[in-house]
Amino acid sequence: MGLLDFPIGTKKTAAGIPAKRSTEVREALLAVNRPALPFIVRDGSPEKVDLVAEWQIVDAIWCKVFAKAALDKTFKILMRLDADKHEVRAVDQAWSVEWRAGAPRLSLSPGMFRWQNAGSTPVQLTVDTTFDFLVNSSATTRFAFTENGVKSPLREAVTAAGWTWRDVALESL
Repeated sequence: MGLLDFPIGTKKTAAGIPAKRSTEVREALLAVNRPALPFIVRDGSPEKVDLVAEWQIVDAIWCKVFAKAALDKTFKILMRLDADKHEVRAVDQAWSVEWRAGAPRLSLSPGMFRWQNAGSTPVQLTVDTTFDFLVNSSATTRFAFTENGVKSPLREAVTAAGWTWRDVALESL
């Protein structure tokens, strides 16, 4: 790991892990998806990138959780796979959320940006709620939604595939 890798959001693979094909890295990133997660990894064609990770703020089930917490900001992670360099380049977009009759309205926050520090938590939401659809009990579950909570499993999938995760400016994507 280089001196500036952590502050600028770069996570390299461990030595000796062979780099997988880009199709396998894509599959590994899509495999991060789980019904119990508040975010989704999906095809990024509409945004003209390879993949997008975003909170499921418009999903019917998760929308209730985010509305209950009165979330006012969210973000997307735009990802491009670079097979030549064996790296995934990522850019964060900030979105403002306005709630109307329990439904979110998203608008791009002034100035698209990226988080420089891999450990930052620009949006943190902790909410107590009941998830009968996720577990077979009505126990209250406490969730904390953070930028790192989304990026960590993505970074792990990328580095396990022998690739590097790199946060970049939009122009470098």
